[in-house]
Amino acid sequence: MKKRLCGAGAVLGVLVTVGALPAQASSPAPQPKPHTLPLGPSNLPETRTTTALQPGVTLTRIVRGNADDPALHWTVEVSVPGGDTSPDPDAPPTALKDRASADELAAELERDGFRARLEQVTTPKTADYAGGTLGWRVRVGTYDAQAAATSERARLRAAGHTGSAVYTGWDGEAADRGPWHVDVLTIDPRGFRGSLDASYGPDLENRETTSALAASSDATAAVNAGFFVLDPEAGAPGDPAGVGVYDGRLLSEPVAGRPGLVIHDNGRRTQVTRLTWRGRVTGRDSALHLNGVNRVPGLIRNCGGTEGDAPTSLPLHDVTCTNPDELIAFTPDYGRHTPRGEGLEAVLDAHDRVVELRSPRGGTLPPGGSSVQATGDRVADLTALAHVGHRIRVSTTLLDERGHRVSPSPRTDILNAGPELVRDGRLHITPATDGMVHPGDPSWYYGWVHKRNPRTLAGVDAAGRTVLVTADGRSTNSLGLSIKESAEVAKSLGLRDAVNLDGGGSTTMVASGAMINDPSDAAGERAVGEALLVLPRSHRTDS
Repeated sequence: MKKRLCGAGAVLGVLVTVGALPAQASSPAPQPKPHTLPLGPSNLPETRTTTALQPGVTLTRIVRGNADDPALHWTVEVSVPGGDTSPDPDAPPTALKDRASADELAAELERDGFRARLEQVTTPKTADYAGGTLGWRVRVGTYDAQAAATSERARLRAAGHTGSAVYTGWDGEAADRGPWHVDVLTIDPRGFRGSLDASYGPDLENRETTSALAASSDATAAVNAGFFVLDPEAGAPGDPAGVGVYDGRLLSEPVAGRPGLVIHDNGRRTQVTRLTWRGRVTGRDSALHLNGVNRVPGLIRNCGGTEGDAPTSLPLHDVTCTNPDELIAFTPDYGRHTPRGEGLEAVLDAHDRVVELRSPRGGTLPPGGSSVQATGDRVADLTALAHVGHRIRVSTTLLDERGHRVSPSPRTDILNAGPELVRDGRLHITPATDGMVHPGDPSWYYGWVHKRNPRTLAGVDAAGRTVLVTADGRSTNSLGLSIKESAEVAKSLGLRDAVNLDGGGSTTMVASGAMINDPSDAAGERAVGEALLVLPRSHRTDS
């Protein structure tokens, strides 16, 4: 695919170095010091390089800290089995135990010839979570190189133990000296004449890389966006795992009450808002409630669906809830054919007329057509409502956190996100509300929220500028951010409201036709469900 390259005459670079150069007696009067990132000790060196990508769009690359922190090292974190075999490469291992269990494991390791140490893990309080002690971890060894830790892990495995080679810089200690690599895209509507657009590619059910999505639209810049289905056992890979509104059309229902990032193609009025929804299928004499839009029936990624979902109808991140009795609407955006399986499917033409009732369900749709699939007990409901030759109408309504109807225009996109990070200029971190606190599983919170990982953030500052941020992680060259650090970074960058997008191996930023960050997956850039694109030209009729 053709990549767009900016001409050299269109790029202006400015280097700002903070705390890295000694003062000189002959220097002019000091200028106001830029805000540094709130990472590590305050005296760490920090450099910022700002480049204009197009009118109204700048890229700022921030490097903070030192690459040779003597306090950091490699070790082996001993855990119960489960992490390494997960179909989701971002799923953390089960690493934390209560003190008694940790003591028992440490004693067993000592008997097997390993010198183990116990470490208490305490996590900070957030807006909706008390924090405190998450549990105790058990670690073996202190090594200068990853290879040595990996070798020790092999020896542990031979003795019947499970463990992961980890770098202590990923633990999130405040005294760590870095380094951190953070990239910041700023879209200023006062000078922006392009378009800000979300793209899921040719269809919802397949994944593409952020680079590919950027190249196919000739985008100036792009970042990965919302959470999505990764494991085929959890649904259709690539399908948004939460709200997805594209060009004003709801193509994926919200995870109940979780935040969405609302963007408009002119770059104005970006906001973070919490969303719920209602969906109905209406026939001649009756109506039925919908359970979802454009997803595999029975599988609700990140949960937050309807009554009857198991194990919960509340948000529960990275968990796939189930429900055997569902009614799901499909549009042509889903893919080449609708999901196959037991149940009934009412196939509609472009005029909402039922042209076929098929069982088992699944197949292609007529040009401009759609369908409604029913499973379990909902099959009888759909059978009574839908008759060949009759019209049925599918309607969906988005509601904000106050219960007010949200009516996106064709120039609006809404992307799923969570947790919230900043609200009204203050830290407002909401892992419990958004399903990142897993009852009975503190190791999940430890790996996903507490520890440092690659992150993608988005929000809006007090001047109305949209700000998109990526932070590399899972390496010794860039430590990554905890969720609390993500919120602090967003606030330090001046964001009035900010939210966390998909991170981990998904975190990617593209600028001027090239991927500029270092994704953490061993295989390289990950294919994702959608990306947020900065386009060089407006497709708006009012520009």
